[in-house]
Amino acid sequence: MKVEPYLFFNGCCEEALNFYVRALGAEITLLMRCKESPEPMELPPGSEEKVMHANLRVGDSSLMMSDGMCAELKPFSSFSLAISAPTTEQAEAWFAALGEGGKVDMPLQKTFWAKSFGMLTDRFGVSWMVSCE
Repeated sequence: MKVEPYLFFNGCCEEALNFYVRALGAEITLLMRCKESPEPMELPPGSEEKVMHANLRVGDSSLMMSDGMCAELKPFSSFSLAISAPTTEQAEAWFAALGEGGKVDMPLQKTFWAKSFGMLTDRFGVSWMVSCE
């Protein structure tokens, strides 16, 4: 069994996908647009090109993502995605890349449990914890 996050981006999923590809070296392994649904869907006008479902491979993990129904969604809250870097240099690079246009909640720093640890909220409102143990 595995548990994988499924994130809804309220109309900016493709932008988020491309951001994570650049920031983390992630790979889009599946991208299905609303217009490609094998079954008819009731869509808001102009939603045909929006992302119905996508899989993003981040290292050994996967994130599932979608635009949802492009309706007003609650902001991401009460969770963080945690990513562990093999080196402090990689942690710094990921932290800087994810932080572009976002907000640093705790600067990347040495802690008693990690060589490097920091928390941020990216430009899409997703909270991240970046560490190097």
